[in-house]
Amino acid sequence: MKYCVILAITAAMFSCAPDKSKMNNEQYPDQSSGKSAVEEVIANPTKGIGAVKNVTLKSPLEQERVSRGLAIYEMKCAACHKLTDQRLVGPGWKDVTKRRKPEWIMNMATNVDVMLEKDAEAQKLLELCLVRMPNQNISVGDARDILEYMRSNDGEK
Repeated sequence: MKYCVILAITAAMFSCAPDKSKMNNEQYPDQSSGKSAVEEVIANPTKGIGAVKNVTLKSPLEQERVSRGLAIYEMKCAACHKLTDQRLVGPGWKDVTKRRKPEWIMNMATNVDVMLEKDAEAQKLLELCLVRMPNQNISVGDARDILEYMRSNDGEK
């Protein structure tokens, strides 16, 4: 069992490049204001730092996205994050979509290094967990699928 966990973490750390085919620049345009990353955090502390500035959520949930998000979770996230509120290596995912803006969640997944360096909320999580979240090379499209899976896990219909 211990070998399987180590193998899963190692595989996740060395996973392939992001799937650029799932990026949708029309849905997630880079609306850069010309501000530095630090100025962006001060101006908008709840959306995080990254390319994702605005996310439109649909109801009911997009089941295709939920399925893709589950597959990504199982491959890249499950070794460190439980679906409950229990912390494993990283924090549990229960009710994360109720505590964080969708943009923040997606920016944390796609721009983790900068978020851990400059976003106050991400830094609090780092202090709590004591382990840096590795860069999983998550594309914006994959992050949107993960977000939809998180919404499903939080009981949204």
